Amino acid sequence: MFIRLLLLFTLIPVLEIYVILKVGGQIGAGSTVALIILTGIAGAYLARTQGFDIVRRIQRDTAQGHLPAESLLDGALVLSGGLLLLTPGFCTDLVGFALLVPLTRDSLKRALRRWLQAQIERGNITLGRY
Repeated sequence: MFIRLLLLFTLIPVLEIYVILKVGGQIGAGSTVALIILTGIAGAYLARTQGFDIVRRIQRDTAQGHLPAESLLDGALVLSGGLLLLTPGFCTDLVGFALLVPLTRDSLKRALRRWLQAQIERGNITLGRY
């Protein structure tokens, strides 16, 4: 686990710096900074609107006595997408936007659901009621 985290926290920033430098070389430093700021603003707006919609769905489902499992998965993905958009860079922004846009988020949610189901079946995750 330590090696994975080490790679995550070293390779991703190096990749981001590389891409920012390449983009800056193509469109200029000012345009690159403006583009990073613009993606941050657009991402914050999208995360906010998607987040409020998910909170309303969770409240509606719980009020009707249903378990809001799908909405909770959506919420986790939107939160992750919003966090990725907070980090400056184009690669993390791309993944962040993919998690925020409902069309791509649905595909990623299906994959996450399958992964979670496999983890539960292997016994790596246990569910209990309190």
